[in-house]
Amino acid sequence: MAKQPHIIIFNPDEMRGDALAHLGNPASITPNLDAFAANEAVSFGQAYCQNPVCVPSRCSFFTGLYPHVRGHRTMSHLLRPGETSMLKELKEAGYYVWMNDRNDLTAGQIPGWTESHATEIYYSGQKKQGPGNVNPDQRGEPGNKYYYSHYEGQLKCNAEGKNYNGDDEVVDAAIERIHNRPADQPLCMFLGLVYPHTPYRVEEPYFSTIDRAKLPKRVHADDCTGKPLMEAEIRKYAGMQDFTDADWDELRAVYLGMCMKIDVQFGKLVEALKEEGIYDDCAIFFLSDHGDFTGDFDLPEKAQNCFEDCLTRVPLLIKPPKNIPLDPGISNSMVELVDFYATAMDLAGVQPTHTHFGHSLRPVLADRSAKVRDYVFCEGGRQPGETHCDEYHRNSKNGKGAPTTTVYWPKMKAQSEDDAHAKGIMMRDERYKYISRTVGKDELYDLQADPQEMTNRIDDESLAPVVVDMQRKMLKWLEATDDIVPFELDERFTPEMLWARVRGLVPPEKEAEVRKMIADGTPFPVLMGYCHSLK
Repeated sequence: MAKQPHIIIFNPDEMRGDALAHLGNPASITPNLDAFAANEAVSFGQAYCQNPVCVPSRCSFFTGLYPHVRGHRTMSHLLRPGETSMLKELKEAGYYVWMNDRNDLTAGQIPGWTESHATEIYYSGQKKQGPGNVNPDQRGEPGNKYYYSHYEGQLKCNAEGKNYNGDDEVVDAAIERIHNRPADQPLCMFLGLVYPHTPYRVEEPYFSTIDRAKLPKRVHADDCTGKPLMEAEIRKYAGMQDFTDADWDELRAVYLGMCMKIDVQFGKLVEALKEEGIYDDCAIFFLSDHGDFTGDFDLPEKAQNCFEDCLTRVPLLIKPPKNIPLDPGISNSMVELVDFYATAMDLAGVQPTHTHFGHSLRPVLADRSAKVRDYVFCEGGRQPGETHCDEYHRNSKNGKGAPTTTVYWPKMKAQSEDDAHAKGIMMRDERYKYISRTVGKDELYDLQADPQEMTNRIDDESLAPVVVDMQRKMLKWLEATDDIVPFELDERFTPEMLWARVRGLVPPEKEAEVRKMIADGTPFPVLMGYCHSLK
C-alpha cells in the first residue's frame, strides 16, 4: 500500500463562498487562500452545504450522508453510538486523529463517545485570551437597533498589538502537534474554528483594512418578492429597521475582517507544514459548514430553512498530496460537502464502513473542467408540531420559551411558528434553484436572470415545465438517498432458537458438536443439512 497522506482539515464556521477574493469579492483580503488556490489547490466556486446551520451540516459532511437519512436536521441531534464519522474511521484505520473541542458533531452527553472519534482532543481555554470590545455597550438595551444585530465591532488589542482568541489558540496547538507528531502514524487534524461566526467583531488591523467602498451591492428585502416567511419573521422580531446602509456596511466589513484573520491563520498553519517538510505529503481541505446573511435580505447571521446562496454556497479548497495529479485554480463544477467525505477517504486510501452519497473529487482535482454532479441539494426546517426540532422550545426557560435576552431570540421565536419553520429541500443546477416546502409556498429562481435570488417565480406559468422536471428529479434523489442498509448482517435466530429447530434430529452424543457449529455461525441451511445426515 502507498504511504498514507496526512489529512489536514481547516474548518472556519459560517464563511460565505463569496468571502474569498479570488472568487470575485473586491472587498475581501485573503492572499494566502488566493495563492493556495492559484498554485497548489482546486477552489470549488460552486460548493454547497447540505444544511445551512452548524450541527446538521457537520453530521452530513463527516459521514457523506444527507441530513434526512438519519434525522440530523437540528442543532440538538448529533451522531450517536451506532453511527460513525470520518474521524472515527480514520482513527480505526491507523491515523493519529487530532481535533479541538469545537465539536458540533458527536452527542456530548454520552461518556467516552466523543473521545472515541479522536486520538487526542485539544481542550481550549489554556491560553490567556485577548481584551474585549472597544465599545462594551455596543448592544445597548432592548429596543436598540443593535440589540439583536450580533454586531460588536472593534476589539481591543493587548500591549503587543494583538487580540489572541480561541482560534489563535487552536491553530497554535495544532502547529505544536505538527512539530511533535507521532513518527509511526499519519496525522488527521481537524481544526474546527469559530470565526467568522457571529458575533461580528475583530481587532486591528483587520477592523480597518477592509475598504467599505469596495463592498459588493447588498440585497435589500424591499426589492424582493415571494421570499420565505422565516426571513420576514426574523426581521420582525429583530427590530433592525433603523439599520442604515452604512450600519450594514460596517457589519459586512467586520465580517470580512474576520475572514481576513482566518486567512492569516491558515497561512500560519501551512507554513508550519512546510517547515516540517511534510507539506507535500498532506491532503489539505479548507471548507466551511455554511454561510451567513451578513446583511443580505436585511438580515444578520443565518436561518435553518432558508437556502439562498449566501447561506448554502461555501468555500471548499482541496490540495492533494504531491503524487496526485492536480490542475490548480478555480473549478465551476457543482459539488456538495458530502463529496468532502468521499474525497478525504479516497485520498487516505481508507474504505468507508457504510454506504454514503459523496463523490470523490479526485477527477476534478486532475481536471477542473470535469463534472461530477448535475444538481446539488440542501435541506432544513421541520414538520408542524415537531417542537423538539426548533431552538425556541429547546432553549425554553421554565416552559416560557427562549429568553428574549439572548441575541438569537428573533430566530428562535420565528422557529416556534410552524409555517415559518416549514421543512424544505433546495435543488439547484447551473440555471435554476427550486425549493420545495411541506408547508407554505415553494420557491423558484432563475439564477441567470436573477443571481441574487430576489424574485420568486414559482407562479410563472412559463417556468412550469422547469418546476415539474425538478420535482421529478428531486423525487428520484429522495428515493435513492432515503436510507442506508448497514454492511453488518444480523442473524434471524438466537443460538437457542437454532438448537430448538434441530434438536429432534441430533443424537445425544452429537449435541456438543452441533452446539459448537451453532456457536461458530454455521449457516442455517448447512446446519440443517448436517443434522439431517445424522439420522
